Amino acid sequence: MFYAYVLKSIEHGYYYKGHCQDLEKRLHQHNSGMTESIRPYIPFALIYFEAFETKQEAIKREKYYKSAAGRRYLKRILPRRTMSARLPD
Repeated sequence: MFYAYVLKSIEHGYYYKGHCQDLEKRLHQHNSGMTESIRPYIPFALIYFEAFETKQEAIKREKYYKSAAGRRYLKRILPRRTMSARLPD
């Protein structure tokens, strides 16, 4: 399983969009400072994700999240969701 996800900086309100195969591990990597470009925005919370069968589908969805249409989509749906998403089993 592959995931496209959205993280939100708890202290700064910065959003990060990405894709991965292991959400829990990737969130830990982000919050450990392993992604240099977003280090100033640590800590992050996972606020949204979608699961896909292939890596290519997850990458395509991540690119959509980063587009103008994708940002509008996220802006429309995220207020309806809780601020903490549960990881899949």
